[in-house]
Amino acid sequence: MADGDQAEGAAAEAEVAAPKGKLKMILAAAGFLVIVGGGVGTWFFFFRHHEDVHAEAAAAPKAPPVFIEVPDMLVNLVGSPGERVQYLKVKVVLEVKEEKQVEVIKPSLPRVTDIFQTYLRELRPADLSGSAGLFRLKEELTRRVNAAISPNQVNAVLFKEVVVQ
Repeated sequence: MADGDQAEGAAAEAEVAAPKGKLKMILAAAGFLVIVGGGVGTWFFFFRHHEDVHAEAAAAPKAPPVFIEVPDMLVNLVGSPGERVQYLKVKVVLEVKEEKQVEVIKPSLPRVTDIFQTYLRELRPADLSGSAGLFRLKEELTRRVNAAISPNQVNAVLFKEVVVQ
């Protein structure tokens, strides 16, 4: 009888072990499908979209930007009493998207020049130090010119010459 009990116990263990093995296989297959599905989804999200963007960009070539000359400006900078007077000379060009914007903006150039002059006269030499100072100046001039010529927009204010003396 002991041999019969042992045989029944071994058969019961085999039946219990079989579901655990199937469970492991199902979990492994599910994990594999999740990884493969995630990889395909990632490829679709990151790479497929870029192919469409590149195809559209190649299909429609951009027109080159148009530039508007602003008269040269020479202003004295704010300094401490007793310091020698320093001057700022700036040559600026406005970048616009289309040729037709030039004719709309040109009548507003005196207003743009006035806004630039007023702003530049309040600067100190320390405001213009380094590339960060020039970047801030460029951003501020772009913001001011866009406010002056609204609803038209300028892409950028470009420096042709900046001299602090």
